[in-house]
Amino acid sequence: MSITDFVAKMQADHLDPAAIAAFRDAYAQLASGATGMMPEASIAPVTDLPQLADLDHYLPAGQQALARTVVLRLNGGLGTGMGLEQAKSLLLVRDGDTFLDIVAKQHRQLMNQTGIPLPLLFMNSFATDADTRALLANYPDIAGHYLLQGRVPKVRADNLQPVAWPDNPALEWCPPGHGELYRVLWSSGALDQLLADGYEYLFSANIDNLGATPDLRILGYIASHQIPFLMEVTARTDADRKGGHLAKTSDGRLVLRESAQCPSDDMPAFQDISRHRYFNTNNVWLALRPLRDLLAHYGGFLPLPIIVNRKTVDVRDAASPAVIQLESAMGAAIGLIAGAQAVAVPRQRFMPVKNCQDLLLLRSDRFMVNEHYHVVAVDDRPLPTIHLDQRYYRVIADFEARFAPGIPRLHDCSALQVDGDITFAADVTISGDVTLRAGDLAVHVAPHAFFNNGTHEIQ
Repeated sequence: MSITDFVAKMQADHLDPAAIAAFRDAYAQLASGATGMMPEASIAPVTDLPQLADLDHYLPAGQQALARTVVLRLNGGLGTGMGLEQAKSLLLVRDGDTFLDIVAKQHRQLMNQTGIPLPLLFMNSFATDADTRALLANYPDIAGHYLLQGRVPKVRADNLQPVAWPDNPALEWCPPGHGELYRVLWSSGALDQLLADGYEYLFSANIDNLGATPDLRILGYIASHQIPFLMEVTARTDADRKGGHLAKTSDGRLVLRESAQCPSDDMPAFQDISRHRYFNTNNVWLALRPLRDLLAHYGGFLPLPIIVNRKTVDVRDAASPAVIQLESAMGAAIGLIAGAQAVAVPRQRFMPVKNCQDLLLLRSDRFMVNEHYHVVAVDDRPLPTIHLDQRYYRVIADFEARFAPGIPRLHDCSALQVDGDITFAADVTISGDVTLRAGDLAVHVAPHAFFNNGTHEIQ
């Protein structure tokens, strides 16, 4: 096993020295036998955290610190799991607006409300950069700044050497995960420029999480206590059993454990939401000066624990060589940065769209867009669980075709399961716990149909 061929490959691709150093570190972890695993015996649950509702008295400090704050959105994903072939942030969400439109309008409203010209940054990938820039050109009053996520070589699983795939050389590379944000801030010069311009704090969130807007109470808490890193977490539900959770080590440090870092024997404890109560929203707050000092110490990157993602070189071809994609999670820095903290926030600060089921709920009458362009639930009731038949609703084109006439009214719905190929007409209402079932043929729900509790066979 040798890193030499990887370094030569990355140098030939003109990658930044810090990017090469970061890959060296990740590869060394892999070659030494590290799996990134966190056995249950090595961690303990987190049971006591500050609650957002308890931070109201920090609002004035947050208002003072806002002029020294920047907002960054992670925007590298294509949404391939939903069948998208362009930036996921261009997906229509509500009322003709995409994720990017809503984020831009939220940002504009915050600037108008506070009178502060708050910088808005995007970390794009090569696949999303051009589309993002084109759409944001529609908002000339918002000073968008763009960082570009890098790429790293895929590793052959059989010999830990670089993959060669002449038929499509682009498949020899993969994204290194959003843990690369720290290296990108360093290598791009953005971190030094922000500090030179007087900025001290950065709030980062995923582009598809429309509940993630800067909360001045959290900012004030960070500024008042000089907290270098803060992760927003929220209570896990049954729907979050597979998602990463917060834990702590024997010395009291907070750590983030992803499902890929959990040994199979420990999976029952991982999925026990009464034991591990909080998961990472990926809403992260950073103090820029301590971050720069830490990056300088490590040579422009953070040595985050690896996530070993096993795939084939061509994910569409199961017979292609098995590979390892070395990735890292941005939130894993909580275990590396001394003094890092977490705050428990309400669920409405975490509203991602990971699949078409999430999209159906977000487009429904259970949500509204308020005067600040925040997408919020219309009331405090638990949101309905939605299960759509993945044979017919997994990819966005199939989803749009079946819900083109209209999204059902879900105001009084507690659960919806759709089995079979069903197209919905306009003005359909679903109330209570409902299963809609079709036979082997495609069927249509008539206009103005009403379904109450129970299983309904659609003819």
